[in-house]
Amino acid sequence: MEEIQREQTRLGTGFISTGWMELLKHFKKKLVLLFITALFLFLVFTVKTPITYNSIPKPSGPPSACSMRISEQTIMPLNNTKHLLVSAYMDQRVKDFDIRIIGIFRRDSIQPLHCFFCCAGYLSRTTPAAILQHPDNFGFPFVTTDVMCQIPQNCNATHVTLLTTPDKQSPSNHPWLPIRNKDTVGQKEENMQFDFTVCISNLFGDYNNVLQFAQTLEMYKLLGVNRVVIYNTSCGPELDRLLQSYSDEGFVEMVPWPIDKHLNPSRGWLHSEHGGDLHYFGQLTTLNECIYRSMERSRYVLLNDIDEIIMPYQHEELMSLMNMLRNQHPNAGVFLIENHIFPKKHFEPSGRFHLPQWNGVPGINILEHIYREDPARNIYHPYKMIVRPRMVEMTSVHEVIKNFGDHYKVPLDVCRIIHVRVALLGSLTLEQLNVDKRLWDFQEKLIPNVDKVLKRVGMLKLTQN
Repeated sequence: MEEIQREQTRLGTGFISTGWMELLKHFKKKLVLLFITALFLFLVFTVKTPITYNSIPKPSGPPSACSMRISEQTIMPLNNTKHLLVSAYMDQRVKDFDIRIIGIFRRDSIQPLHCFFCCAGYLSRTTPAAILQHPDNFGFPFVTTDVMCQIPQNCNATHVTLLTTPDKQSPSNHPWLPIRNKDTVGQKEENMQFDFTVCISNLFGDYNNVLQFAQTLEMYKLLGVNRVVIYNTSCGPELDRLLQSYSDEGFVEMVPWPIDKHLNPSRGWLHSEHGGDLHYFGQLTTLNECIYRSMERSRYVLLNDIDEIIMPYQHEELMSLMNMLRNQHPNAGVFLIENHIFPKKHFEPSGRFHLPQWNGVPGINILEHIYREDPARNIYHPYKMIVRPRMVEMTSVHEVIKNFGDHYKVPLDVCRIIHVRVALLGSLTLEQLNVDKRLWDFQEKLIPNVDKVLKRVGMLKLTQN
């Protein structure tokens, strides 16, 4: 009997254990089913519910360090040096280099430098710089200098600066130069914006030769020039008014040139005679800068002074002249034009171009000066130039220093410079000079055009009252 009771007790306990296990299994199934259902609903609502990012700013990463001090000046001091930076251009014509930085360096303080790039928003590693001083310094302590850089791989460079050590320094303290000519490298010459650009290197002091400058600019328009680039430190008030008018119409591009805020620029060309820090207000720097500024937008660049006109004598405009010269000398990139002085002390005797409406306008009336000196070719005689800018690497005032083609001296009967100024050979009598009335060939269009621009700036009206 007792054995039967023990067996019933054992079986009853087993029945209870088995029931609980079945209940737990059933509960687990429900939990799993509930979890799957909840997960399914979460996924359905996540996919179907539209997500709006309007209130969430798009991730932009850290701000571009090179944007902190992008140079808007034409002259910028380079940190930790005695040097000045002017501009940077894409230039891949020299093997192993991509960028040419134009600057003004102190010759006795040249030190190793390193190129540092902004690569479309992030900073690159540095690359070593090659420093090329221009050979013409005329004894001055500062000299035009090119700094050549190589862009690191996989860098879409937009800006560049120079460092004195290869380690990345605080970029906010450095002037970042925008890299120019990037988007136009390689375009065909005939597709360029301009056919002819005149580069006038420097205006300084109180230069106020309004009448001659207006006549010169209007003459260049008649010859087919599209743009005149002028580097302006200062000038007289009337000339400033005239230049602003030409700038407003787009014919003149005024480049501020505050070199006197950084150095003591010389008014002469030779340090031993004129003193100062830099040759002729940085003339060599501005001429080179203008060539690179024009390299991808102008087929030809004329390098001459403000009182000079490069005048064709067998053609009515410059393009016909250059087409002939290019056909005859296809490998030439530099065309040398001889300078001829028309002394301003000698006047055409009839006075036919002594026009009353120009009385009172500051400056020289070039139509009144028809007597031309013969150059003294037994001594050094300067030339000015028409260049194909893509074929020029480095220039001086009267000759190109480095180029990728030939030079050609244009014959005098084809083209020469009309330069009305103080006589170079002052002892010559009127009978020893040549009569040259080439400017008169353009007088029918030149005079009304000059009248028009003088009237526009209020000078013609003032002289007629």
